[in-house]
Amino acid sequence: MSGAMDSVLFSLSKAFCSPLAVFVQIQGCVICLTLALGWACAAYVRNREIRRIKDSMRAGNSLAFLCQDINELEHSYQANLPRVSVVMPLKGFGEHNLHNWRSQVISLYGGPLEFLFVVESTEDPAYHAVSRLISDFKDNIDARVVVAGLSTTCSQKIHNQLVGVEKMHKDSKYVLFLDDDIRLHPGSIGALTSEMEKNPEIFIQTGYPLDLPSGSLGSYCIYEYHMPCSMGFATGGKTFFLWGGCMMMHADDFRYDHCGVVSGLRDGGYSDDMTLAAVAGAHKKLITSPPVAVFPHPLSSDLSFSRYWNYLRKQTFVLESYMFKANWIMNRALFSSHCYLSWGFVMPYFMALTHVTAALRIYIQGYAREETTFVSNGLLLVSCLAACTFIELFSMWNLTRIEVHLCNILSPEAPRLSLATYNWVLVFIAMLVDNFLYPISAFRSHFSQSINWSGIRYYLKDGKINKIERSKDKGPKHTDLAWKHLYGKKAAPPKTFFLGGLLRSLEQWQQPKKFDG
Repeated sequence: MSGAMDSVLFSLSKAFCSPLAVFVQIQGCVICLTLALGWACAAYVRNREIRRIKDSMRAGNSLAFLCQDINELEHSYQANLPRVSVVMPLKGFGEHNLHNWRSQVISLYGGPLEFLFVVESTEDPAYHAVSRLISDFKDNIDARVVVAGLSTTCSQKIHNQLVGVEKMHKDSKYVLFLDDDIRLHPGSIGALTSEMEKNPEIFIQTGYPLDLPSGSLGSYCIYEYHMPCSMGFATGGKTFFLWGGCMMMHADDFRYDHCGVVSGLRDGGYSDDMTLAAVAGAHKKLITSPPVAVFPHPLSSDLSFSRYWNYLRKQTFVLESYMFKANWIMNRALFSSHCYLSWGFVMPYFMALTHVTAALRIYIQGYAREETTFVSNGLLLVSCLAACTFIELFSMWNLTRIEVHLCNILSPEAPRLSLATYNWVLVFIAMLVDNFLYPISAFRSHFSQSINWSGIRYYLKDGKINKIERSKDKGPKHTDLAWKHLYGKKAAPPKTFFLGGLLRSLEQWQQPKKFDG
């Protein structure tokens, strides 16, 4: 039996030394090196911003993490800053929400600023939690909760966003859409607004999250899934990518439906960022991502593998939605290339495992050297792949290290983030798992044309939502990523002591509000 298994193993190892197999393994090395180069370029952009902030501090601007020019903190300048409305669509309540909301409402932006927390109904657990938070702040912030009702023609998130825009202040110049699962820096809103003021041609400004894995394999799969996309957001300027967790736009674009942004979202829109990116592309509009727009994104402490799979399903389903024929073509290209590259990345490691196993069997069983000369060629390919993998992981580590450092500089008051919590063995395993599962998820999304998103099932037709089903009894009780409770009772506000520590930690930020106009 052992001899038969060895025979199969050696046959596979020999087959994996054929020209086609060698091409596949070399392709895997090229993919690794391409990713490493992309992360190296992204690290350069983020590190350049760190050097700029440090140079400004050495020159006497101790508040360089807020703005580049300390004179911008003068009252005369702050008094003329434009009004910004922050719209946050909420769904459910989880372990990181209060911390995230705190970072968003305690902004050191000096201009007029309002926060609109938009929920589906008063039964949403987020309604009572954020209502209590607002009441505890009393007159220190301009914030309110908006009940949007149920969506009928688009996703619930998009519906909440559009209702929030309808309720924003009539004098608001910019609207900032934020997800409730990221943490802003004190100067984030000011930095985004400053870029919009410098270049009125900007259609959308965006940012990107820095995932903070909780330790489970599922959380590392999320981190690995997001990392390749981080290259497109670390340009320090123009980009073709858009992340719905942070989008600043001109308020008038929504008031007057410029370029069809409102109708495009409202009439069958499933993904806010994909829809707006399609609008920007169709009208040749500018999307930018400033180098300081990287935000800590803590993942749930008990993020299971099944919840990661559900999240991946939602991400691949996005490629099934589109507005125009050009979007459909691009989505199909992304679908095909991502599936090809994902399995093209995984396959060389399967081949490498076969080569190594065959070499070990030869060593243990003492086979004649002339019978197994092909193994040395296989081990040479394994060595090349190992070297490329090390370079790739090092580049990923370096970018994460720099982004952690940048986040610590931009939020000096917050608990320090550390790279020491990252397990790089799990990162490597997550790379293999995520790339193996992506094509499976993508094909399933393509043939199902429906998805359950936070307890709501959406059906697509011709790239747009044409049917919505809601069922509390059949749907999940929690979200996948943050494990937020989706349903609650109307008369069950959170306990007071849960916010006590929060308010105490906010006291140190009351004095800096003197910079507000």
